[in-house]
Amino acid sequence: MTEIEIKEKYQQVCNLLSARTLKPAFDHLEQLISASGIGEFRNEYIGLEQNYKFMLKYTVEGINDPERQKIYEHLLISTFELADNTFEHLRIKYSQSIEYQKKRGFAKRYITDFKKFLQGLENYTVQKELRLLLPDQSLGSDDTWIDAEIHLQNIYTLFYHFWFIDRLTENEIQFFRSFQKNEAFPFYEKSLIVTGLTLSLMRFFDENKLILLFNAYENLDEEVSQRALIGLLISIYNYDKRMPFFHAITGRLEILIEDPRFKSNFEKSILQFIRSKETEKIQRKLQDEIIPEMIKLSPNLRNKLNIESLLTEGSEDKNPEWQEILKDSPELMGKMEELTEMQLEGADVFLSSFSMLKHFPFFSEFANWFFPFTPDHPEIKRNPISKESGDDLTFTHLIMKSPMLCNSDKYSFFFSILNIPTDYKKMVSDSLKAESEQFEEIVKDDSFLSHNKKAETIISQYVRDLYRFFKIHPQREGFEDIFAWRFDFHNKFAFKKLLAEDLKIQRNIAEFNFAKNYFREAADIYELLLQRDDDAEMLQKLAFCHQKMGDYKKALSFYLKADLFDQNKCWNLKKIALCYRNLKKPVKALEYFQQAEILEPDNLSLHVSIGQCQMEINLYEDALKSYYKVEYLSPGNKKIWRPIGWCSFLVGKVEQAEKYYEQLISDGPNKYDLLNMGHVQWCLGHRKAALDFYKKSINDPVSSEEDFIEAFNEDLHHLIKQGVDPDDVPIMLDQLRYFLVE
Repeated sequence: MTEIEIKEKYQQVCNLLSARTLKPAFDHLEQLISASGIGEFRNEYIGLEQNYKFMLKYTVEGINDPERQKIYEHLLISTFELADNTFEHLRIKYSQSIEYQKKRGFAKRYITDFKKFLQGLENYTVQKELRLLLPDQSLGSDDTWIDAEIHLQNIYTLFYHFWFIDRLTENEIQFFRSFQKNEAFPFYEKSLIVTGLTLSLMRFFDENKLILLFNAYENLDEEVSQRALIGLLISIYNYDKRMPFFHAITGRLEILIEDPRFKSNFEKSILQFIRSKETEKIQRKLQDEIIPEMIKLSPNLRNKLNIESLLTEGSEDKNPEWQEILKDSPELMGKMEELTEMQLEGADVFLSSFSMLKHFPFFSEFANWFFPFTPDHPEIKRNPISKESGDDLTFTHLIMKSPMLCNSDKYSFFFSILNIPTDYKKMVSDSLKAESEQFEEIVKDDSFLSHNKKAETIISQYVRDLYRFFKIHPQREGFEDIFAWRFDFHNKFAFKKLLAEDLKIQRNIAEFNFAKNYFREAADIYELLLQRDDDAEMLQKLAFCHQKMGDYKKALSFYLKADLFDQNKCWNLKKIALCYRNLKKPVKALEYFQQAEILEPDNLSLHVSIGQCQMEINLYEDALKSYYKVEYLSPGNKKIWRPIGWCSFLVGKVEQAEKYYEQLISDGPNKYDLLNMGHVQWCLGHRKAALDFYKKSINDPVSSEEDFIEAFNEDLHHLIKQGVDPDDVPIMLDQLRYFLVE
């Protein structure tokens, strides 16, 4: 069995167990156990299946057992556990991913004496506090560096221990709780271990790991708390199919949702996960649109921008020179403003810049991808920014406080500026200081806002840290990419009830998905909300989602329901008409377009749409009148010449058609304009002119003889109706072919 086959077989077992179909699950599980060759697994399997057979026998015989459901759920959970153990054994044996390479290598380094290990960590923190009371010259001693390095390696060991452990023992549970409660340990160490536990849960399910994350969420430090919350969301989402059997977990969630703080952070976390899906779009916009435009400007950009003066001025206002500089590239300013707006909303606009700055040795250590940025990290301390220690501390604190960069990027930023000139370091420091002051100004007036903003910033930064690990780590292929998930929390058992009980959160998530054009997810939630209450706006948005997904029949049904409300009436009528047009029902489409016209008599687009419908049902005279209205309301509108010219031809006003096509041909014609002018000339009796225009149509860069013949045949019945002799058609076409080879 290959690694892929093993994973597929395991997934089948889990899906069958989730669907409560134990017999087929046992059959597939038996194949995994045979591949493992472990007798202990075989014995456990036989015992579980035997117990299940007994339960089935008693049920069929009608024996009443009030504990039957509990026994059944226990059997399901035990079978899940056996499947997990078997799958993990096979992965350790066969997997070539970096995660399992490291797990196999770490096997001899698991912590065995947690009491002694905790004491060693506490001793270092006490000594560290004591050293701060000593004279400054003692701070840089070799012993201090050695102690810090040893302590860091111990923290790494702790991170890997919790990452690679399968099921927690009572000692590990007690140690984790003690470590998280101990005020001697800084937030960044506690946060790192929470991430280790999250990675562990992604690899191997254990209810106790989830319970510890719930406990960690109650930590008073926001960094620890929000990391635990993200870990909970990822893990419960990942194992959602199991959640109906773990009442302690779902019950804990239901209790927490009553807490306004949790409710707020829960919503922010979900929105940040959804927002992360925008990251690749942003990178494409940068790479494909903004950077190429900037490159075009680059030869004279430095002189035009007067960089030196710009860097010394404040950053509050846009530079008035920019508009002048960008006059040759007007779209660039709009794109840059759009990018800035996305950044303020919390979008990840820095991935492209910082993905190239993950080559520092610092990032060869897995744990450092998740280490909260801190001036206390030994790698920071051993690489001073300047000779003045006070300046150094100020600078690193400014980086730490930056709300715009995630932790991983802060480390990248720090290491990338070590070797730049002092003047530029000062400039960067001033910029960071201004950003920090601006952020503090935003939140200082209101304590709740301050707490709220801080939590939102931490959530945003941590999700970006995770994004960088799963998207740009050199060995990311060995991990399941969580950012490829749909993040449809509203469809998950564990979250569905929570979201249903708070319609405001559910509506906010729907609106966010809708705003970001994730129409499938938005539609799912709107449909759930509309089960509670009809709402005109939601009906219209749900209809629009289905329209954008190409399901015009379903879109039409919701637009028609929305039409019963007197809200956005004209917009809704136009959408109904559009759906009918796409469903090839032009008569019904015309009916609704004409209703909309009554409400907006000067709407050019409506008159055009009405004309199109009239054309489709062969009401050419009426269509021509509709197009005349557009020409009257918008004199000089060249786009209307084309339909007027064609309609004029169809109703026999050939000279009028010629006049409009002459205007089109003098203004850059397309292949159809040339073809249609050929038709007009033929009907006027100018056969040589007709052949000349046909030849030009075929020779158009985006045309060919095959395209021409196809279009010509579509129009043939109109030519005959306007008096062309059908017997002349093959002669004219052959003459045209001779023209083409001349």
